[in-house]
Amino acid sequence: MTELHPTLLLVEDEPEIRHFLKTSLSAQGYRIVESATGRRGTIDAASHKPDLAIVDLGLPDMDGVAVIRRIREWSPMPIVVLSARVHERGKLEAFDAGADDYVTKPFGISELVARIRVGLRHATRPSTGQHIVELEAARIDLERRNVLRNGVEIRLTPLEFRLIATLARHMGMVVTHKQLLREVWGPTHEEHTHYLRIYIKQLRDKLEIDPSQPRHFITELGVGYRLEAKE
Repeated sequence: MTELHPTLLLVEDEPEIRHFLKTSLSAQGYRIVESATGRRGTIDAASHKPDLAIVDLGLPDMDGVAVIRRIREWSPMPIVVLSARVHERGKLEAFDAGADDYVTKPFGISELVARIRVGLRHATRPSTGQHIVELEAARIDLERRNVLRNGVEIRLTPLEFRLIATLARHMGMVVTHKQLLREVWGPTHEEHTHYLRIYIKQLRDKLEIDPSQPRHFITELGVGYRLEAKE
């Protein structure tokens, strides 16, 4: 990946949105490859080898979910969905196909740029990952299994540690309910979403400054959760 000028593949059929995104993202230092159809997008993904793909779901020739699946057959590149579909089912289909993040239209360019930066950071993070997670009031050492909140040690259960560790491996990215349940509780518990609600609430109570307005353990309604570190 070129550090200063990452290449982004934009698979979007609306010319006005493509022009707006190309202008806005080019101003941020990104190189843009434009694809107006799903088929063209799959070809450009293979030929240009972009660092990240932005994929609309409502394409004229094929569904964007199919584009994501085709890219995932050979590439782990981060994929951010940009779509007007707001229903949970559409989001889940995209994540199950291999999307890393999902931004709904209408959108703010600052939000999209932030998601792109997270995706690129995630793609280049060493496989060993980070052992220290810094939140506003808490510091979590995943290797030593030690948690401090405002300098005072906080006790977390083994399951709470595993849940944080799973979210931390995908820092800033959405992790689906099914993936969290499979990795933390095991494949026989993939339908037990109430476990997640209980344990996420416990983590918020222990680690968020204001559990009623969480800034770190973020709910993506109907899809999953993401962990946001301290800015």
